[in-house]
Parts: sequence; structure tokens; C-alpha cells
Amino acid sequence: MSTHPFDEAVALQPQADGSFQGRTSPAYANMIGPYGGITAAQCLQSVLAHPQRLGDPVSLTINFAAALADGPFIARPRPARTNRSTQHWIVEMLQGDEVVITATVFTAVRRETWSGHEARMPQVPRPHDTPRTPRHGVEWLNRYDMRFLEGSIPQEWKGAENASSLTRLWVRDDPARPLDFASLTALADVFFPRVWLRRAKLTAIGTVSMTVYFHADAAHLAAASSGYLLVQAQGQGFGGGYFDHAGQLWDEAGRLLATTHQVVYYKE
Repeated sequence: MSTHPFDEAVALQPQADGSFQGRTSPAYANMIGPYGGITAAQCLQSVLAHPQRLGDPVSLTINFAAALADGPFIARPRPARTNRSTQHWIVEMLQGDEVVITATVFTAVRRETWSGHEARMPQVPRPHDTPRTPRHGVEWLNRYDMRFLEGSIPQEWKGAENASSLTRLWVRDDPARPLDFASLTALADVFFPRVWLRRAKLTAIGTVSMTVYFHADAAHLAAASSGYLLVQAQGQGFGGGYFDHAGQLWDEAGRLLATTHQVVYYKE
């Protein structure tokens, strides 16, 4: 039985000192180095696989301190503080003696409470009524079945400013795979840079920091199974060489699974 490309990419080998060894995956290659979403998933996986982990992820913030080179890396997670039902983690990813990624992860044992999400899934055509968007470009795009509803990558790099950077699409792993926290993390980074949509200009960019807030527990992710997620993102502020965007991810039933924020460097 063959292993899914995602599971191969996030496979980590535990080391005697509590760290994990992994390596970048050619299946998730980007223009330079790996797709940022798979790196975020690898960082989270180092916590999920740690024997001291308490509860499920509530939030992840990953900071891209340097470009990750193709090849092996060491992920070094450690619990900075453990309380009765919550845990705070610090993660470093190293290549050689250099720290290339830093991250924080907050996990918790969730309990039953009142719930009510104000971020509601918009009314859109269902995924099977939406044509699949042809794949082209870097390798990691081949790992996802994307069905854009609006805000796809510009067809012409004409340098004319657009009024909005909203992108909305249905997406799932390709081949289809049951959803879990690591794959949800990777899916939170499927959005191409908002400045490209606003400017229709192929501007040099680099994600500086990415945060994912998890609004679903493991049971909710299991219920989503291998279905599509409706995901959307829109830029908020652009200037001084940086922009940010905010995004949301829902399952086909309309449950809000996660929200995400990014800060991205760009150069004109």
C-alpha cells in the first residue's frame, strides 16, 4: 500500500535528545525551497508526535527566519510550560547549526462550552458543481485539487491595480486524504500572495510569519473526512514592503475549522 505524499512529507524520525529529523519533500517544492504550508505542518507534527504533548492544537505561529534549503532538517520542540489542561510549546527548525524556522504552538484539552461562530461560510456553488482549475506552475500545486470561485492568479501580469484581493476556492488534498491537524495547517497556506492579485504584477515576496487558529477538534476533522474545504483570504494592509492577509477555512457542512493570518514581505 503506497503512502500519501503528505504523510511522507511530514514523517519525522525521533532522536535520542527529544528532537526529530525530517527532510524537505520534492512533492511540495515551491519556486525557491519548499511550500511554506508543508513546513508549517512539519513544525506542528513535531509537537503532535512528542510524547509529552497535552491536548490538541489551538494555535500555531511559524516564523520563517531564513530560506529553508532542500534536504534534511532537525525539528526541536520543547514544552515551555504545562498547566492542568494547557501547554505552550516552542519549536526550532535547524539546518546545520543555523536556525531557519521558529514557531510557537498552544495546545489544550478542550471542554464542552457554548459555541457560535460569526465567520459564516458564504453561499457558493458546491465543489462538484465548480470546475477544477487546471494545474500549472510549481510542484506543490499538484498536491491539491483546487476549484476557484473567484480571485484566481492573474492571467496577465499587466501591473494594473485591482480594488480587491479576495480569493475564494474549494480545495482538498490530491489524492484525497482524511483531514487532520497537520494537513489542515498546510491547507491554510494555499493562497498565493495578495499583492499579486492587487497589482497583477509578479512581485518578489516571502512569508515572514503565519498563524493558524484551530476552531475544530479532532472529532470535527474526522467528520470532515476527505471532503473539500471552502477557503478564502483577503489582504488587509499593504505598505512599507509588507502586507498581511486574513483567511477562513470551512468544511462542506459549513463548520468553521480554522482561521489564519499572514505577514508577507514584498519588493517592488
